[in-house]
Amino acid sequence: MKLLQGKNALVTGASKGIGRAIAIRYAEQGANVAFTYLSSVEQGEALEAELAAKGVKAKGFRSDASDFAQADKLINDVVTEFGSLDILVNNAGITQDNLLLRMTEEMWDKVINVNLKSCFNTVKAVTKPMMKQKGGSIINMTSVVGLKGNAGQANYAASKAGIIGFTKSVALELGSRGIRSNAIAPGFIETEMTAVLDPKTVQSWRDAIPLKRGGQPQDIADACVFLGSDLSTYITGQVLQVDGGMLT
Repeated sequence: MKLLQGKNALVTGASKGIGRAIAIRYAEQGANVAFTYLSSVEQGEALEAELAAKGVKAKGFRSDASDFAQADKLINDVVTEFGSLDILVNNAGITQDNLLLRMTEEMWDKVINVNLKSCFNTVKAVTKPMMKQKGGSIINMTSVVGLKGNAGQANYAASKAGIIGFTKSVALELGSRGIRSNAIAPGFIETEMTAVLDPKTVQSWRDAIPLKRGGQPQDIADACVFLGSDLSTYITGQVLQVDGGMLT
């Protein structure tokens, strides 16, 4: 029996990296998968075909979750298309790093909107349908940076810390309706973005992690499977660190 058999899931920001890994792992575990992409149209179309080939229903939506109206339409379209929505994974996120001294208002606003406001937009839109079906699992992607901060990432750290407070509040509000809300805090995950960095720098990061390796997108995807499945029906309001012991 596949862990997500027959469940309908939405993953935002899934055209590459962690989001793509989550969408693929969900399909492998039997979930029908809706996902969003923004600029990567070809990658979005390729992912839709790859997911459908695994024998599940799959559909990509070109949508900006940081836009309130677009997010509302997205949730309505997904529920109409799939019949229900059992799992929402808020994965869309960006960085615009700089020291606070040099950070512009635009850099602050953009990161807060894409990372934090998008969670508010999609969760607000999904609340009514999930309440109606008396259940659902909301998974918001935070970061170890949201737990400890990071120099040069004041905007990113604030957005990710905000997601934690938001996730816990949603858990308190919606728990009586059978809706769970949890967050995942990835540590150093090796993706396309880290592949272009200096190998010596990357190795020094690995050496500082107790498990002596960077995480893979699949490590985050597996945590998402757990929190989306019935294996975690008594878990809500939690932050699951997937960081190799980085913040232990």
